[in-house]
Amino acid sequence: MKIFETKTAPNPRRVRMFMAEKGLLDKAEFVEIDIQKGENLTPEFVARNPMKKVPVMELDDGTCVAETMAICRYFEESYPDAPKLLGETALEKTLIEQWLRWLELYFFMPTGMCFQHTSGYFKDRMNPIKEWGEECGVGVEKFMHFLDQHLADKEYICADRFTAADINAFTTVAFARVVNIRIKPEHSHLQAWFDRIKARPSAQV
Repeated sequence: MKIFETKTAPNPRRVRMFMAEKGLLDKAEFVEIDIQKGENLTPEFVARNPMKKVPVMELDDGTCVAETMAICRYFEESYPDAPKLLGETALEKTLIEQWLRWLELYFFMPTGMCFQHTSGYFKDRMNPIKEWGEECGVGVEKFMHFLDQHLADKEYICADRFTAADINAFTTVAFARVVNIRIKPEHSHLQAWFDRIKARPSAQV
């Protein structure tokens, strides 16, 4: 199989970390797509993903799957003997799903909007609204404060162990630096958690 990605982008990093934690990086060929040059807008790429986003997984039979968590779900279900990152029990799966939803809506997406609307990175293909980007950045900082409080007595985001929720939160915190949003000095719990995740081998992929 192939995974079309932009290595510096946060969504592909989420997939790589997920695969690394499950020991599956050797199962795919990673193909670099330069989104700044618009390689994701070519007819060949659009045929794989009409949403024009990375990453995209292409199976050996030609089936293409887009969306980060859909790709992660494929690996979770296809390799049942690998560590479970989306939950073992019904309750674990439920709590992880809850956190994935929160992280996506209130943390990852606002970070992405802050980047797109304040950096000018995609100004050739969208109408950036600086004020909206800045407002999203405020929301990101508020969610970081929420995470810091949540992690006051926890090693991981949920389920008392490392899960996909930690991957999604970690990659978002790391990506937020491109819009100059960082863990504040007073957020000691969030910083300690971030350092724990950063020490994992999967954080280096």
